Amino acid sequence: MANETTAHQISSDTSTEGIRIQVFPDYMPEHSSPEQNRFTFSYKVIITNESEAKVKLLSRHWVIINSDGDPEKVDGPGVVGYTPDLEPGESFEYGSQTPLNTGWGTMEGSYTMMRENGQKFEAKIGRFYLVSDEVLA
Repeated sequence: MANETTAHQISSDTSTEGIRIQVFPDYMPEHSSPEQNRFTFSYKVIITNESEAKVKLLSRHWVIINSDGDPEKVDGPGVVGYTPDLEPGESFEYGSQTPLNTGWGTMEGSYTMMRENGQKFEAKIGRFYLVSDEVLA
């Protein structure tokens, strides 16, 4: 992982209606081919229910933008095959990855959450940065 200063600058920590979402990205040089414009990034997500009510994660919406400004939207049910229920104080952590065709870009989005009473809301995922070693060099 990058040094702490860099990691702090590229990660994200956002709360919406008591749902805290932290994202920690990392460059994966072993799965990248810069000469072929293929840069692979992993990211760890921690979702914490800091509210007073149980919630369920229903779906995800990501916007991935490369350094040329080209957006890619990714929507789907759950995260990595799960639609976790989170009691107050509980967290769910998962890891995933995404490729880019440029050496850096950004990701942001939201999770559609539902409370026990059926009320849905969008928990924001703050923008974080995908930055390859080649860009940092």
